[in-house]
Amino acid sequence: MGVFNAKTFNSEVFAKYTETVPRVKQNALLKAGVLRTRNDIKSLFNEQVGGNYATVPMTGRIGGDVLNYDGATDITATGIDTFSQGMIVVGRSKAWVEKDFSFDLTKKDFMADIAAQTGEYWDDVDQSTILSTLKGIFGVTVDSFNTKHTLDISGTADGVVGATTLNTAIQQAAGANKNLFKVVIMHSEVATNLENLQVLSYWKETDANGVQRDVALASWNGRTVLIDDDVPTAEAGSGEGKYTTYTTYVLGADAFDFVDCGAKVPVETWRDPKTNGGEDTLIMRQRKIFAPRGFSFVQPSTAIVSPTATQLETAARWTVVKDTAGTGFYPSKAIPFARIISRG
Repeated sequence: MGVFNAKTFNSEVFAKYTETVPRVKQNALLKAGVLRTRNDIKSLFNEQVGGNYATVPMTGRIGGDVLNYDGATDITATGIDTFSQGMIVVGRSKAWVEKDFSFDLTKKDFMADIAAQTGEYWDDVDQSTILSTLKGIFGVTVDSFNTKHTLDISGTADGVVGATTLNTAIQQAAGANKNLFKVVIMHSEVATNLENLQVLSYWKETDANGVQRDVALASWNGRTVLIDDDVPTAEAGSGEGKYTTYTTYVLGADAFDFVDCGAKVPVETWRDPKTNGGEDTLIMRQRKIFAPRGFSFVQPSTAIVSPTATQLETAARWTVVKDTAGTGFYPSKAIPFARIISRG
């Protein structure tokens, strides 16, 4: 009997089981407050009977020069700026298949192993979406965002991160508002340099046998660190002077508005009793929004339904949010993204 025999298996039960698997990376981002869940936007999609793109209004901050109150100066009033942010839904799907004959030979339920790994698999998918988005927005030159929020030390004497690098980068990006930054995503090469300086400490977890081990999460100057070798790297220099540069991303509180839009059938099972003597297939789908704070997704002339990783990484697909008059930008020091470019 196959694991997914339609007569004996309930896909909804399986979906609940997969949700119990630890989601290390996404949970770390949620706990740090980087992903701000927006159920109101999900409701917006429901009210509009679906959709893949939303324009969400944003309220700015009051401002203007204070006036002299001297009995002779007129008091003039200014309004509050409003902005609108464009958000795109990212849809992804995957399927896994196992043959009945594999069970016949080994008496091992490989589908159970697959089920136990789906949570972390989708963690990796979501983090890839976030990394692609970050690559795209840091190509944006509008309001000089890419230079204001980038600390490039790759051309300095040794070009590697040090104990004060993070503090310098976030101060450059946000000034006195630097405490909004909560999470750092870096390459293992950068993490190793910080370990050698003894400024990086790893989180630990205890397994079912009571054994404590390090996980791919750490802390640097009080910020949660995710180590991922999928962050951008590049080759620079030439000949004997050739070297690799590494991009480290720093994210702030509410960096992404997050919406799990859902799919009609998020988890589906299917049994083919004929192919290869019988096969069981697990199919999963998701539709999510990871909208970077202060940025709008720009649709091309032929609208994108669900952006690919390449499209998310394209700078032309993003712009800094503008006010309704089109003359002002979302405050640069309130944009919760910074990056460090180093040799390690």
